[in-house]
Amino acid sequence: MTTVSRAYVSRMAALTVFDPNGDRVGKLRDVVVALRVDSAPPRVLGLVVEIVARRRIFIPMGRVTGLDAGSVVLGSGTLNLKRFEQRAGETLVLGELLDRSVRILENDRPATVVDAGMEQTRTGEWVLSRVAVQEPGRIGRRGQLRQLAWDEVSGLALPQGGQGTETLLATYRDLNAADLAHALQDLPVKRRHEVAEALDDDRLADVLGELPEAEQIGILGTLADRRAADVLEEMDPDDAADLLNEMPGADQQRYLELMEPDEAESVRQLLAYNEDTAGGIMTSEPVILTPDATIAEALARVREPELTPSLASQVYVCRAPSATPTGRYLGLAHIQRLLREPPSTLVSGVLDDLEPLRPGATLNEVTRYFATYNLVAAPVVDSQGRLVGAVSVDDVLDHLLPDDWREQARRG
Repeated sequence: MTTVSRAYVSRMAALTVFDPNGDRVGKLRDVVVALRVDSAPPRVLGLVVEIVARRRIFIPMGRVTGLDAGSVVLGSGTLNLKRFEQRAGETLVLGELLDRSVRILENDRPATVVDAGMEQTRTGEWVLSRVAVQEPGRIGRRGQLRQLAWDEVSGLALPQGGQGTETLLATYRDLNAADLAHALQDLPVKRRHEVAEALDDDRLADVLGELPEAEQIGILGTLADRRAADVLEEMDPDDAADLLNEMPGADQQRYLELMEPDEAESVRQLLAYNEDTAGGIMTSEPVILTPDATIAEALARVREPELTPSLASQVYVCRAPSATPTGRYLGLAHIQRLLREPPSTLVSGVLDDLEPLRPGATLNEVTRYFATYNLVAAPVVDSQGRLVGAVSVDDVLDHLLPDDWREQARRG
């Protein structure tokens, strides 16, 4: 099929939805979007599709791989058959947006929404970018029909004072950590802290890692000490160490004492290094295997969803113990090599004996090392031959960029 990148929702109503094999799934009945507080185009979250016995289910927009004037095609045949229930923060385009009264900003004239156009952005995300509105007509005559950009009318955004935390959380649920961090920075301080308080520990930990340090400290300071310690435990040890390193010593110790001993020890190890050295920017939790591990075991480990792509790019083989600081470091294996070998092969048989970094290596030395060997992650080994951590390319970039690079990225 020829996939379109823009479509008006009313024309999509009742389109047949097919799975990848061409089998009919059901009929499209509505489109679910997340309105925003400002005038930015809302994100399209997914489709409401009617299957057998008039049952309606939700299909995330990310599952849609084809869309044209005659049908919708999904990229996966696996469906969640749970009956669709509209959540807080979700708006149905056909069911709730059409017939809404708005005002045209250009002339401040009233109008009524008669359709809405969704468009796929360069990043692949779908947004509701346009609205078709009709102005009031004279008696017995229809008013002028106009197609406008989303931000050319008022009355479609969520009201500033009426948007509760639950609604915001629903709006943000599909955002990645970096985009959610940007969205939080655009909120008033009070609302930002309310949303942070409502996030799960692991979700908040991911978001904190994407915020400027001043914002991290501000949010952490609004949490109860026990909750703050739980969030620090969920953060990558290097991110937690960077955050604690910006705090007074008394606050550092208070949080470390509240953390689980094992989690606190990993952070303490990193705090012992200068922040502009390999030891100061490394993570103490790379993928570590013993010499008797097989390639099948290694591939299973790098599939763990919490691993960043850079840390999942290679595994490190060491003598016991396997927690840092480990026993003697033996070498590393790149994932490309692992994929080319039989699963039953021992990882220790395919090691690269690349000279590792030392904890005291300067940021300049680390950068040259990455450039020389074309790496996205590198081992850090102490003078006793023990693996103490791994530096990833994202950590290097984070320290090379200006301190306010996250703020600049948000404004851009």
